[in-house]
Amino acid sequence: MTKMEILQTINELKSDYVRIQSDLEKLDSVGGNTTNAEKQLEHIENELAELNKQLDEM
Repeated sequence: MTKMEILQTINELKSDYVRIQSDLEKLDSVGGNTTNAEKQLEHIENELAELNKQLDEM
């Protein structure tokens, strides 16, 4: 993966993270099940950490 591809993927993941976080807040405010959204956020955080690590190694 090139540096530009990594940066693009990071930006897409950040956008997804913000969207899911908003959905999570809405679910929480109405007493909905937040487990899936929390797992998605955790997965995105792990992906971002890995991509940032790859950037640092370049």
